[in-house]
Amino acid sequence: MLNFDERTGSRTDVDYPPTPVPHWYRDAKVGIMIHWGIYSIPAWAVTSDERFSAEEEYAFHRYAEWYGNTVRIPGSPTALLHRARYGQRSYEDLLDLWTINDDAVSDMIDLAVAAGAQYVVPTTKHHDGLCLWDTQTTQFSTVHRGPHRDLIAEFAQATRCAGLRLGLYFSGALDWHVSDFGPITSDEELFQFRRNDAEFAQYATAQIRELINQYSPDYLWNDIDWPDGGKGEEPYGLAQLFTYYLSHVPHGLINDRWGVPAQGVLTREYRDVDAMMERPWEAVRGLGRSFGYNADEDVSLSLSGPDLVRYLVDVVAKNGNLLINIGPRADGTIPEVQRNSLEYMGRWLKIYGEAIYDTRPWGPGVIEGRYYTQPASANGSNDVVYLLHETGQDIVLPEQLRNHKITRLGDPSENWPITVAKLEK
Repeated sequence: MLNFDERTGSRTDVDYPPTPVPHWYRDAKVGIMIHWGIYSIPAWAVTSDERFSAEEEYAFHRYAEWYGNTVRIPGSPTALLHRARYGQRSYEDLLDLWTINDDAVSDMIDLAVAAGAQYVVPTTKHHDGLCLWDTQTTQFSTVHRGPHRDLIAEFAQATRCAGLRLGLYFSGALDWHVSDFGPITSDEELFQFRRNDAEFAQYATAQIRELINQYSPDYLWNDIDWPDGGKGEEPYGLAQLFTYYLSHVPHGLINDRWGVPAQGVLTREYRDVDAMMERPWEAVRGLGRSFGYNADEDVSLSLSGPDLVRYLVDVVAKNGNLLINIGPRADGTIPEVQRNSLEYMGRWLKIYGEAIYDTRPWGPGVIEGRYYTQPASANGSNDVVYLLHETGQDIVLPEQLRNHKITRLGDPSENWPITVAKLEK
């Protein structure tokens, strides 16, 4: 996967506002991303373990939310499946088949709460260009077609009522609905087959401004890049957009996927990091191999509850947040394999959450396979440190912690994959 923070563009003459990572985000640690759209109707992508060549990779894309691209690649498995299922009906016209349960959104937020999440990031517009809110920029939305619902308004209300922070995912670089490029078939084309004209930059900016004005998101989660025609000092450029956003949401956060030097939190997609990162970062991935729901994925391809807990601990000890994705079915129901893992993580967090929330890594974060965090308020002292380790693993402390009082959190008889010892001077 790409390191998007390395793609900063060629413009060095633009004055961006400061984009620090706010304390609320660093304390939150756990977020839920939600990919839900037209692609949830066919709900399909390749699940094979076969390693495909660079020339084949996009035709055999494992992300179900990329269905709108892979279906346009002649001879791809997606194209063949689509023809067999839907005949001549286009991908975009699947929108008119989309029906949603009345309580779908509130049920998803209830699951986010049960999982221990502190923020939620639904997709507002993915690469296919479908808007999930009441936009004035296009008729291609869930308000005008399909469900005839402002889904982002529903997410905003349910998220805030649950006491969680609201992030909004937005596809800044790609919008296949208003583009006429051929299908993307390589990483190189990912950045070539996209509109960079001023008109498209204004279109994207108008959509982001609507989202800011209507929902005041705590987090703007952009994807891929931004049209080059909007990376200067234009009134619709990113510098002005960031200034506008932060004036409306002073505690707001951006990520690193805008293609400019202004960056907030770093993102790493389906990738582990070897050691603690100095800058705050976010691990983002699905429970399985796809963000959008793939009905062909079986349990063996999804993170179990214990593995999800292990992954969370590894990320937090390395100075990261975990943004774990759920992919609902088209009707909004959550597959049991996803629900079970998330609820398991939530139960673990109810017992050991003080070693996760409102913490920072202690020391290097990981020492000899054991993980260390400390309260954010400790400011690097050794007064209180949490040791998170595999159940059954011996407690072996570094020298500076060996005289600390050790208190076990939780019930040691319970069979959790990771247990916690609180170390106090």
